[in-house]
Formats: sequence, C-alpha cells, structure tokens
Amino acid sequence: MPLLNIPDELLEIRASLRQFIEREVLPIEDAHREEIQERGTFSTIREEVLKLRKRSAELGFYAIHMPEELGGGGLSLLDQVLLHEEGARTGSILAQIEGIFPVVSGPNPIHMDCTEAQREKYLYPLMAADKITCFALTEPGAGSDATRIQTRATKGEDGIWTITGRKHFITGGADADFALVFAVTDPERRAKGGITAFFVDADTPGYAVTRVQRTMSPYQNPVELTLDGVRVSDANILGQEGFGFYSAVRGINGARLQIAARGLGLAQHLLDRSLEYAKDRVAFGQPIGANQFVQGMIVDSFAELEQARLLVYQCASEIDEGADGRRQAALGKLVATEMVGRVADRAIQVHGGNGFMTELGIEAWYRDVRAMRLYEGTSEILRANIAKTLGL
Repeated sequence: MPLLNIPDELLEIRASLRQFIEREVLPIEDAHREEIQERGTFSTIREEVLKLRKRSAELGFYAIHMPEELGGGGLSLLDQVLLHEEGARTGSILAQIEGIFPVVSGPNPIHMDCTEAQREKYLYPLMAADKITCFALTEPGAGSDATRIQTRATKGEDGIWTITGRKHFITGGADADFALVFAVTDPERRAKGGITAFFVDADTPGYAVTRVQRTMSPYQNPVELTLDGVRVSDANILGQEGFGFYSAVRGINGARLQIAARGLGLAQHLLDRSLEYAKDRVAFGQPIGANQFVQGMIVDSFAELEQARLLVYQCASEIDEGADGRRQAALGKLVATEMVGRVADRAIQVHGGNGFMTELGIEAWYRDVRAMRLYEGTSEILRANIAKTLGL
C-alpha cells in the first residue's frame, strides 16, 4: 500500500472497522457458507443487512461520511476512500451491499438541502439506520440522459402536487421507507430548472414496488417503482422547486470515489486470493505460481491495482484541497472500476476451472463488479465528462 500521511485517528478508525467486520460481519456469512457457495448469496441476507446497518450506526460508521454539524463524522473524501477500501478488501458480501456504509439507501450529502422539518422526519432517522431510502431517478427511457425522465408532477388548485410515472433500476427500493422521487415540474425547462425532487413515503397511496428486477449479480436486485397519482405537498420538496438536479449532483463526486474505493478493495481481495491459490495449487510437480504465465497475470493485476490506488488517493486529495472534483471523481471511478473488472477476470483464470465454480465465490465478484462500470455514470459518460475538462 502506498505510504500516506494518514492521521493516527483515522488509522484507529480503520482498524476498528476491520475488527467490526471480522468480529460481527464475517461470522454471519460463515454461518451461511454452504448456501453462499451454492447461490452466491443467502436467503436471509436482507434481514441481516438491516440489522448490521443499525449496529454500524451505533458504532459510528454508518453516518461517518456526513458533516459534523449534522451529527456525522465529517471525514474528508480521502478518509472515506480509505474506509470504503478497507471494507471491500475483506471480501465481505454484507459489507458491499450497504450493510456498513450507505451509498443510496442511507444518509447522503444530497440531504444537506433538507429543511429542519425534513431533517427530523427523514435525515436523522436515516443516519441512525432507523429508516431506509432509495434514489428514484432512472426510468426505462432515461438512464444516462436523466433529463429525459417522463415522470410528471403537477400542482393542483389546492396546492397539492400529483406525481405520476414509473422508475426502474432503483437500488434499495424493495425495503425503502421513503423514496426521493425526481419528476418534471416544468416541461419547457427540464434541462435547466424544470425537474424537482420530492420525498415520497412508501405508504403514500399510489406508490408501489411493482417488480423486483433480477441482475447478473447475486447481490443486486433493484426494483421498479410505480407512482400512480401520488399526492404530496410543498413540504415534501427537497431544496428548491425545479432544481432537483442541483441537489442530486451534490454528492456525486463522493459517490463516485466511494465506488472507486470499493473497486480498489475488491481488487485487493481478488489479488490476495489469487496469490494464495497460486502458491498452494500444485500442477506438474510445482506450484502454479512458478509458471510465468500465472506470474504475468498476477503481476499485471498487482501493477494495475497499485496505479489505480495512487490515482484514486490523489483524486480524493485534490478535491479535499479545493478542486471542483468533476475531472477527479470521474477519472478515479473510470480507472478503478475498469481495473477491478480486469483483475476479476484474471482471478478466474488463475483459479482455472475452480474459479468458474460458485464454491469459491470468485465468479460471484466477477459478475458483481461488472455493474460498477454502469451506475453513477457509465465509463463512456465519464470519458465524455473528462474530455470536457480537457477542453474537447
């Protein structure tokens, strides 16, 4: 690991996180090891995630990324990267699916735009892991180009908004107590001040989870949400009417670097597994790690991981020092998520036929990390964003 001037306090927090995972998280997975080896996941995983979130909040991890004035830990982006990386390198399934740190199902910098009443009703319960949320932006016809969303919110003469539309690929939607729903409120200005973000409680009439969507990952099952004449008041608007995207992008840099950090940690986990296997597996009278072809794959993974780690750390540091973060966050996520995909592919190759089997869990991570190049900005969108910062 590159040498950094990491404060002793953060080193202690990182060590505490590692101990928490080893003491309270991994034993849960070990108890379901046989089922995980067969399916990649286990039947009670959702229940365990909810319990772990509460425990993580009690220990101070769950909201540690939030500002101190809101009751969080006030960590810098580099600090957050180091902790997310540490959580991922353990190879814990529960740690990756928001059992310890939230991504879209818990408190997020976007909630800094809450009014005091909204903080009491939504934000503080999120920080305590008493409630779960979801980020309802993506639609069947609007992914990377979110300005094309069709969900509409119209205000009646009684001052109440009526929201109608359909969302999909919504992470955490199956368990959410409320959703942050983005809807067009001014069709003529949707690209510049025509989209509003609304808090919608899951028990609001007209709000429904209509389908659980299956993915190639054993850990990710987003949902489709339907809003059929959902009625909410002005008190449910996050931030300013018509400027929902301004709130939405508030936490985008942090989210992208957290994903990059997960990529670093999972790549380290897969590299460690590959090294161990290469030393222990014997073929033709010697460990396969003595084979130059195997050595080449491991060294390539090691080199790419070290390069990506230095880059992500540097990008996080630059934002902490005042950079606007558009280029840094996009670059960090692009490089780290592309890298972990290649490392996962090599890990299967090093493990041979065993790597292709579900028993070792290598192929499950291979499938899971593929999505990293899609959410919070596809690799292609990130390249386009970086190109703009280069004057193209």
